[in-house]
Amino acid sequence: MNPFSSGTRLRDMIRAIRACKTAAEERAVIRKECAAIRAAIDENDHDYRHRNLAKLMFIHMLGYPTHFGQMECLKLIASAGFPEKRIGYLGLMLLLDERQEVLMLVTNSLKQDLNHSNQYIVGLALCALGNICSAEMARDLAPEVERLLQFRDPNIRKKAALCSIRIIRKVPDLAENFVNPAASLLKEKHHGVMITGIQLCTELCKHSPEALEYFRKKSTEAIVKTLKDLVNSPYAPEYDIAGITDPFLHIRMLKFLRVLGQGDVDASDCMNDILAQVATKTESNKNAGNAILYECVETIMSIEDSGGLRVLAINILGRFLSNRDNNIRYVALNMLMKAITVDGQAVQRHRTTILECVKDSDASIRKRALELVYLLVNESNVKPLTKELIEYLEVADQEFKGDLTAKICSIVAKYSPEKIWYIDQMLKVLSEAGNFVKDEVWHALIVVISNASDLHGYTVRALYRAFQISSEQESLVRVAVWCIGEYGDMLVNNIGMLDIEDPIVVTESDAVDVAETAIKRHDSDLTTKSMAMIALLKLSSRLPSCSERINHLIVQYKGSLVLELQQRSIEFNSIIASHQNMRSVLVERMPVLDEATFIGKRAGTIPASVSTSNGTAINLPNGVSKSAAPLVDLLDLSSDDVPVPSSSGSDFIQDLLGLDLSAAPEQSGSNQAPKSGTDVLLDLLSIGTTPPIHSTASATDIFSNQEKSPISQLDGLSSLSSLSTSKSPAAVSAPTIDLLGGLAPNVASADENGSVYPSIVAYESGSLRITFDFSKTAGSPQTTLILATFKNLSPNIYSNFIFQAAVPKFLQLHLDPASGGTLPGSGNGSITQKLRVTNSQHGKKHLVMRLRIAYKVDDKDILEEGQVSNFPRNL
Repeated sequence: MNPFSSGTRLRDMIRAIRACKTAAEERAVIRKECAAIRAAIDENDHDYRHRNLAKLMFIHMLGYPTHFGQMECLKLIASAGFPEKRIGYLGLMLLLDERQEVLMLVTNSLKQDLNHSNQYIVGLALCALGNICSAEMARDLAPEVERLLQFRDPNIRKKAALCSIRIIRKVPDLAENFVNPAASLLKEKHHGVMITGIQLCTELCKHSPEALEYFRKKSTEAIVKTLKDLVNSPYAPEYDIAGITDPFLHIRMLKFLRVLGQGDVDASDCMNDILAQVATKTESNKNAGNAILYECVETIMSIEDSGGLRVLAINILGRFLSNRDNNIRYVALNMLMKAITVDGQAVQRHRTTILECVKDSDASIRKRALELVYLLVNESNVKPLTKELIEYLEVADQEFKGDLTAKICSIVAKYSPEKIWYIDQMLKVLSEAGNFVKDEVWHALIVVISNASDLHGYTVRALYRAFQISSEQESLVRVAVWCIGEYGDMLVNNIGMLDIEDPIVVTESDAVDVAETAIKRHDSDLTTKSMAMIALLKLSSRLPSCSERINHLIVQYKGSLVLELQQRSIEFNSIIASHQNMRSVLVERMPVLDEATFIGKRAGTIPASVSTSNGTAINLPNGVSKSAAPLVDLLDLSSDDVPVPSSSGSDFIQDLLGLDLSAAPEQSGSNQAPKSGTDVLLDLLSIGTTPPIHSTASATDIFSNQEKSPISQLDGLSSLSSLSTSKSPAAVSAPTIDLLGGLAPNVASADENGSVYPSIVAYESGSLRITFDFSKTAGSPQTTLILATFKNLSPNIYSNFIFQAAVPKFLQLHLDPASGGTLPGSGNGSITQKLRVTNSQHGKKHLVMRLRIAYKVDDKDILEEGQVSNFPRNL
């Protein structure tokens, strides 16, 4: 016989396939066999149809296409004999799914088989329907399945119940037809029928509120009684598993009770006693018993309030935590995380066991236990829990230290009872795992330190001690050099000693050693080295005897390949060597950082506000589209979360750094010129009180006359020189101060040719047009005066009209108040506003500007944005 003829037996084909030594050889065997099967299908071979389909199913399981055999399934299903039908239904379930259109052809055969006198054929039809039933088939065959729920044979009733679940999921509208038949299944003695009946009732409750109410009233007591009989039943060998009678039925009943009791006090009261019995009588030394106990705990935590039962359930979870099986402990930790919101006090009793799980060898259990400990922390237990976690941090695995430090820092920041405790704990964390601490954590620590004026001496001494032991921890080094730079004199002179401190002797040279070590470490990054260099500059004033040594250290970086360090070295050397008279003023201590603002911004609780040209602020709603990014994001110069710069630079800096500049004068009216923002910037650079300087040049240019990246949040001031900080007309022509080289002469190149600059349409949308007219002032070619004219092209009236603009860092922008706040419709009127732009790169870079316009139409806030780049080139 041809080994690849249609008469080849299945076992022979399998043997031939397994004998193949390469994938290509296997594909050749499959290809020949499929060709033989196709030929047999074309010849309508009745004798080997069932054998061919069996081989097709094996080929399908190997991953080869078998769609050409789908009709063979239907032909076998239509056969009279049971063996043919069995192969046909098996092929139907394996080769087809509910998305196949050919499935519609089998509905009539299924209906006939569901009404067949042979119960085994009925079982085949139910099994197939339960696996591949579509919504159309469900509607057509639901009456037959409903009738079979009352069939004499329990196996048919069981299969009919499972098939009913599929029908209800496909067509929830049919649920009401199955309520009464499903309720009758709950009275069955056969455990298989009982389990499937409970599954069907549970599914009905999920899809039909009417069914849920019906089962609550009619079936709750019956299920409770059945469960009680099952718990107290004697040994039954046919259902016994590990000494427990049918744990599968236990679990199904508990799940059904959970559905019935959730949100219903009466049903919950009815099942309290049996849940207590299950919780106390079930053995927990076997896996089957633990499964029942877990479902019992789930049910207790889901039904209506019963304090005693919940304490019992949480105690069961506590026992689970002592189990040697990792899976059981993980499940218990997951459940305790849900239970803590219901009864946190009961969970607190197992705090010790939970802490032990944090030290478990299994990574999943450690992580879950740490999350649970985080939820357990409150004001009363924060100190002992933090102590335990920090002690474990010393011996924790490297891969776990990141998560552990993040949780500890969050706990300490959230529940700290006092600042000295907060500082102590953070120093311990930085000493043990400073390399795993995120930037915002040590930023927050510096904010807290700056606000704790009575702890400055204590903190700088504690940091000095920690640095001597853990100088390899990057975040600790950064905080230490910042504090020593700010409070180095307090370290050397032992100022602010507390009773709890031990005396410490630190010379001026020792304090400088810390910054030197930080800047010379080979693994220090740019941020650390830059902070250390700033600390050296400040120490040169605080510790005069080391000034020469400090200058020598700074000069070493004049030839650094890192531009940032090279530039700082040159500028700082110039300050130390040539500007002794102003050095002490330049390096005064940083102003106190606004702790509340910093914490609020870090938590995202402070709404973004935009300062406008007329001194008012508008709150922008959440959910603004990307196009409505803050104006300071001009040309992607900053992140989206930086607030919009106002006409006064202090507001921008306050938003950027989270500083409290409430002492800075505020603009009280649109016609009042505020104080120049230079003083504010000098304060931010620790310069302190300086003589008034009438200049629009930002004092941050002391460090940079070109663009450079901010080193950290506390030293990111060099990029702010683009802000317009003065509105005084006299300030425009005043000389610009250069702290490194004296006063720079004024530029006096006037536009002698009397050039005329054409007007441009700066922005135009379907409803708004903005026109710019330009002019120059004699003797100041860098300054351009712009008259902006706004016209409303729509028929609606725009109220609360606000115009804002932002420019890059090489430009300075000043906005005068607008001529009005209401813009008439249909172009019948206009609003004008004057702008003054000073270009520090005149002749090298052209003007560019981003615009934002906000207004109201019919009490609806509208926001429009645009960018202007078509300025005349000769401006």
